[in-house]
Amino acid sequence: MTSRATHVMVVVAVTLASVGCDEELTSPSPSMGVRIIFVGSTTRRTNLAASAQDCINAVGVTHIHPSWRSFAAVPLQAVPPDRYEITFDDVPRGTPVSFRINDQNWCDENPTGAVTRNVFANDVRLIQNATTPGNGEEPGYALTVTASGSITQ
Repeated sequence: MTSRATHVMVVVAVTLASVGCDEELTSPSPSMGVRIIFVGSTTRRTNLAASAQDCINAVGVTHIHPSWRSFAAVPLQAVPPDRYEITFDDVPRGTPVSFRINDQNWCDENPTGAVTRNVFANDVRLIQNATTPGNGEEPGYALTVTASGSITQ
C-alpha cells in the first residue's frame, strides 16, 4: 500500500470515528428534573393551638417524603414569603411514584402536618390522591412522569 493510500485510510477512519463520537454525545436526552412546589407561608403561624405543639415539634422543617427515595425526609427550600420548592433529577419515568409534604402550619388540619393542597409538580396542580407511610398512613400525592417530563395523575 502506498503512503498516500495509507494516509487516505487514516483520514477516513478518523472522520468516521469522530462522526460516531459526535452522534454519541448528542443522542442522550438532557436530564429533565421534576420541580415540586408547595405554596404556603414560610413562617410559622402564630395562631396554632397549643394542642398542635407535639405535631409542630415532630414536623420540624418543612420537608417532603418521596417514594423513589424510600420515603426518607428531604428538606424543602423556603422561598419567602409564601413558597417552598425542590427539584428532583432522579424521579423514575413512566412509573407511578408518590410523596408527602409535612409542614408545621398544617398541624391544625392534620395531626402529622401532612399537606393536602397547594402542591404542584412541573406547574401542574396536584390533588391529594394517595396515602404514604409515616405516622400511620398519611395523605400524599401520586403521579407519573412521562419521558418528556409531563405529569399525569
